[in-house]
Order: sequence, then C-alpha cells, then structure tokens
Amino acid sequence: MDLRLPPINMPAAIRPLALTRLTPDKAVTGAEGGFSGAMKSALHEVSAAQNQSRQMQREVQMENPTVSLEDTMVAIQKAQIGFQATLHVRNRMVQAYTDIMNMQV
Repeated sequence: MDLRLPPINMPAAIRPLALTRLTPDKAVTGAEGGFSGAMKSALHEVSAAQNQSRQMQREVQMENPTVSLEDTMVAIQKAQIGFQATLHVRNRMVQAYTDIMNMQV
C-alpha cells in the first residue's frame, strides 16, 4: 500500500504519473484515456508554464511595473522543473520500449 501523497499545490506535470489514480471508467480506451491522456495533459501543462514564463520575461524586459522579477524567476524555475520531469519520463519510456523490443520471445 502506497501512502505517499503529492503536495496539493504540485502541478500534474511534476507529480509522478504512478500516483495518478484512474477509475474504471477512465481505463485505457483511446487517446484520451490512461497513460496517453495523462502524458498529453502533462505536456500541455509544461507548454503552458513555458509560455507563461516567456511572457513574464518579456514583460520584465519591457520594464512593466506590474510584473516582479521574483515572480518571473519562480515561473522560469517551475517551467524548467516541469520540462526536466517530462524529459525523464520520456527517457524512461524510450528505455522501456527498447528493453521490450530486445526481449527474446
């Protein structure tokens, strides 16, 4: 029994996919269900975080007084962490695929 719970404010892109609970009606039934749906949603969240940090960087460079440098740096770090987590998941998927393809049948 796994009792680890992700923090409430942790974005889904960073939360391990193994902790995502699926109900029977959300079983793997196509592109939107199961792992592929979770991966697609995580990619969209990472992309949104990168776009937000890019926009905030632009606003800071234009010296917009409503955008603080601290918030911009936090947004940049969140985007980097999300991207790195996504990259690790992708690398693990490629490694698993390679291992399965190299199995003797």
